[in-house]
Amino acid sequence: MLNTSAPAQAGCPRHPALAEAIERSVSTDGVHPTAIAGMWLARMSEPSPPVHGVHEAAVCIIAQGRKQVMLGEEVYVYDHARFLVVSVDVPVVGQVIEASADAPYLCVRLDIDPRRLNELILEIDPGPVRNAPAPSLALSPTTPELFDAVVRLVRLLENPADIPVLAPLIQREILYRLLRTDQGPRLREIAACESRLGQVSRAILWLKTNYQRPFRMDTLAAEARMSPSALHQHFKAITAMSPLQYQKQLRLQEARRLILAQGLDAATAGHNVGYDSPSQFSREYSRLFGAPPLRDATRLRSRPELVRTA
Repeated sequence: MLNTSAPAQAGCPRHPALAEAIERSVSTDGVHPTAIAGMWLARMSEPSPPVHGVHEAAVCIIAQGRKQVMLGEEVYVYDHARFLVVSVDVPVVGQVIEASADAPYLCVRLDIDPRRLNELILEIDPGPVRNAPAPSLALSPTTPELFDAVVRLVRLLENPADIPVLAPLIQREILYRLLRTDQGPRLREIAACESRLGQVSRAILWLKTNYQRPFRMDTLAAEARMSPSALHQHFKAITAMSPLQYQKQLRLQEARRLILAQGLDAATAGHNVGYDSPSQFSREYSRLFGAPPLRDATRLRSRPELVRTA
């Protein structure tokens, strides 16, 4: 199902000021960490194949080009006219669908710090938190005020001495601008420990920490402080998968990382992430990534910029 919050733009969608600020800081394809904690800059000079990854809680604002992110059966397409919010760490498939050498895909990713967000909410308006579960991905129109703040944050990379003082102030402003969009309720859920999202987040943290281990649903539910049936219902509503499916994706993503980064063979990588059967591991790996481990690793080593996208 296609999920957008605004009609697609004809031609190459672009926000000139933000695109120019990004291009002054990155000139090669890939996802680049920056001197500003929690900010990443992405560049791609051509459309990408589908890329699997676990997307952390973040806001993604495109300056130029277009991307789609798939969560379950939902497809979220966004460009400079709308931004993406990811509320919990969730396995997704991302794909840059509009980019060229003359007009590369350019994006800013800002990780969400729940503590900083909660401090701001308590100061400006500690109102009620929505407790109905909602999908972990959402799109909203990008406002001029939000663009202005993000442009100023990216431009700080050109003046590193200003970053320690000014970056926290601009990051706070960006959170404020986001709270004033229709994603405000979602951001309040991220900040609230006892919201449904907060409870599911505790289960996700347990799964990420213990992905190699078998688990019982009642153990995971106790960690989330929910009943097993409620956890299963809300977990699936937020992540579009069951806890067992989520764990499987984590295992396969980590195995892929081990094969690429440490050069492990498929059987060893599968065993390290919790698979007892090499044939089952190879079968499930191929089903998720579209190729058996060795062929998949060879392809990714030829295009390292595809290992992570934003």
